[in-house]
Amino acid sequence: MSQTQAQGESADPRILAFTTLNISDPGVDLAGSAHMHYPPSVIPLRVPCSSGIRPGWILDALESGFDGVFVAADGGDCAFLQDCTSRTAKVIDEAQALITEHGYNPKRLKMAAICSVCSESFVSHMKNFSELLKTVKDS
Repeated sequence: MSQTQAQGESADPRILAFTTLNISDPGVDLAGSAHMHYPPSVIPLRVPCSSGIRPGWILDALESGFDGVFVAADGGDCAFLQDCTSRTAKVIDEAQALITEHGYNPKRLKMAAICSVCSESFVSHMKNFSELLKTVKDS
C-alpha cells in the first residue's frame, strides 16, 4: 500500500505506466480525449521504446510509493528495433527477479502490447490492474 492509501487520500492504487512515444502513447492520449474513464491514479511516463526501460526504474517506482508498474510494450510495431519484443520481455523478466529479490510481489508489474489505437484496451488493462493491486500482498 502506498503512502497515499495509508493516509486514506485515494482508494485507487498508484500505477506508473511506461508508454512509448510512437506506439502506445497515442492510444493512451486517445483514451483521454475520448473521455474514457480509468483510475486517476495512473501516471503515464513516456519513453522512446519499451525495450529501453531499465529494471531498476521499476524497482525505484515501487520503492517510491507506486503500487504497481505497467509497461505498455511496443511489440512488433517498434520503429527502433526489430527485436524489441524479445528485448522488452528480457527487461520484464529481469525486473520481476529484481523486485522479487527486494521483497515485492511480482504481480505488481504488468506488461501488455498497446498500439496507437488501443485506447479501450489500455483502459481495460488499467482498471483490471488497479483491481488486482488492491489484493496483492508483498512477501
